[in-house]
Amino acid sequence: MSLISIVVPCYNEEAVLPFFRDEILKITDGMIEKSPELSFEFLFINDGSADKTLSVLREYGEADERFKYVSFSRNFGKESAIYAGLSNAKGDYVVLMDADLQHPPEIIPEMYKAVVEDDFDCAATRRVSRSGDSKVLSFFSNSFYKINNAISPTSVMSGAQDFRFMKRRMVDAILSMSEYSRFSKGIFAWVGFDTRYIEVKNTPRKAGKTSWNFGKLLSYSIDGFTGFSTAPLRLASFLGILSCIAAVVATVIILIRFIITGETSGGYYTLLCTILLLGGFQLLSIGILGEYLSKTYLETKHRPIYIVKEQKL
Repeated sequence: MSLISIVVPCYNEEAVLPFFRDEILKITDGMIEKSPELSFEFLFINDGSADKTLSVLREYGEADERFKYVSFSRNFGKESAIYAGLSNAKGDYVVLMDADLQHPPEIIPEMYKAVVEDDFDCAATRRVSRSGDSKVLSFFSNSFYKINNAISPTSVMSGAQDFRFMKRRMVDAILSMSEYSRFSKGIFAWVGFDTRYIEVKNTPRKAGKTSWNFGKLLSYSIDGFTGFSTAPLRLASFLGILSCIAAVVATVIILIRFIITGETSGGYYTLLCTILLLGGFQLLSIGILGEYLSKTYLETKHRPIYIVKEQKL
C-alpha cells in the first residue's frame, strides 16, 4: 500500500471548501479504482482563518477519518502553513496544493505518473498564462523571476507554483531547512532533486476572495531576494564605491575648470543634487542592510514557525 498525503493550506476558505472536497474526492476515488494499492489522507492547515473554515474542517473530519486538520492559534502565513503540513503529513508521497481550485485536482494523476512511473522526485505545475491577472501584477511577477535568477545562485523556474507532488525523500530534505523566514519556491529549488514541470494556464478561484495583494506579493518577493542571494548587499557596497568615484570625478572637473577659466561653479544646485544622490544611496544601503539584519534577528530568537491551537490527526 502507498499512502498519498494531500496538504492544503487554508485561510478564510469557507466558501470554496465544499467545491474542493467534491473535486478532490472525485479525482482520488478514480485513482484508487485504477490502482487499489493507493490510499489517501487529506490534511488541511487552518492558518488562523477569521471565517468558519475550522467549523467546516471539523465537520469533514467527523464524517471521514481521512480528513484531518491542524489549526493555528493565529495567522502565521502560508509559508508556516506549508511547513506545518509537510511536517504532519504521513504519506509516502505528499501533494501540496491550494484549496481555491486554482491548482486543478485533475492534474494529480499526471503528477503521480511522472513521479511513480517516470521516476521523478517531484512533479510541479508551471503557469504559462496569467489571463485574469492585471498587467501590472503580471509585469512584476515576470520581473521577479528574471531578477531573482540573475542575482541568485538558486534558480527558480519562471511561473512555478506551489502545486507539487513529491516523494518522501524530497519532503524530508525540505523539512531539514527549518529557518524561520521561509521562501518555499527557493527552498524547493535549493534542495534539488529531479523535477518535472507541467505547464498549466491560469485558473480563476472557484469561490471566495484571495488574501493576496500587491503589498503581500512585494514583501514575498523581498523574502525571496534576501533569502537566497547576497547580491543586494554587494549592491550597497557598489553604490558606496560609485558615490566615491563620482565625488572624486566631480572635484577634479571643478578644479580643472577653475584653473583654466578662473570660474567657480554655482554651488547651490550642485550641492543639492549631490546631497540628494548621496543621501539616496545611503538610505538604500541602510535599507538593504536592515532587511538582512531583520532576518538574522528573527532567526536568533528561535521562535516556533507556528503554534497549534487545535488538531485532528
